[in-house]
Amino acid sequence: MRAMRIVSLLPSATEIVYALGLDDQLVGVTFECDEPADARQTKAVVVGGRDTRDMTPAQIDRYVRSQMAAGTDLYTLHADAMAGLDPDLIITQDLCRVCAIPSGEVSAALDHLGCRADVLSLDPYSLDDVLDSVLAVAARADVAAAGDVLVGELRARLDAVRNAVAGRPRPRAAVIEWVDPPFSAGHWIPDLIEAAGGQPVAARPRQRSIETTWEQIGTADPEVVLVAPCGFHLDGAVRQAQQVLEHLPGVTENNIAVWAIDGDSLLVRPGPRLVDGAEAIAAILHPGSVPPPPAGQVQQIR
Repeated sequence: MRAMRIVSLLPSATEIVYALGLDDQLVGVTFECDEPADARQTKAVVVGGRDTRDMTPAQIDRYVRSQMAAGTDLYTLHADAMAGLDPDLIITQDLCRVCAIPSGEVSAALDHLGCRADVLSLDPYSLDDVLDSVLAVAARADVAAAGDVLVGELRARLDAVRNAVAGRPRPRAAVIEWVDPPFSAGHWIPDLIEAAGGQPVAARPRQRSIETTWEQIGTADPEVVLVAPCGFHLDGAVRQAQQVLEHLPGVTENNIAVWAIDGDSLLVRPGPRLVDGAEAIAAILHPGSVPPPPAGQVQQIR
């Protein structure tokens, strides 16, 4: 019996597959799958999209809105190439059309091609949902025991963070997922703030992130602002954090601390590295309570 052949259509799923030790069975990924670093070099790329690295946040926002308004897909599924990989399991999502191809489009393409791969859609809204997603991938890939071990380790690390910050004052923390226009944190990110010993403000726990205003964020009276833009690593977050300094009311007067965070590595991709994110936030909110994050993950701006 041959080993299961897996295709991942979103970066977080690629990270889950690797964390479960299934990288030898992963045959297809997306152009955005950059963790581990060699994923795009060693696997077939079956999803393409526009390179936005030279675009500003405002330009990216306008592009996305125009594509959505026109009913045009943001991603290109190379269906024939994917079918040629003869996958047994395809992992996708329905959580966010801006983040990946919806599962319905994948299923329709497979039906058209006569491919009978199993399609698993991961749609987490909370931190617990993310951990359940790991278990779901493990179960569908026939490595349920490995999933139990991995999730057990992740939960133990989260418990260690919670214990390390227990009884301390909980700073009011706002996470900015996009800066132009500003979007406050949703989905599992407020859970990370709480696990790290903070009080999430200007947030939508377990709900979709939506556009807000700098005035509304300021009214929430944050003590700490964490800039973790979706689709960017630390260098992009540092550049975008300048807009917080320029536009958020009361930054200087209220002595608000502003930090840039590698969003893609730590906060916005619903995979195992969210636990790294909780540890990094705890180090920011409660210095000395947990070891500081590795260099290149966070940077204080103010």
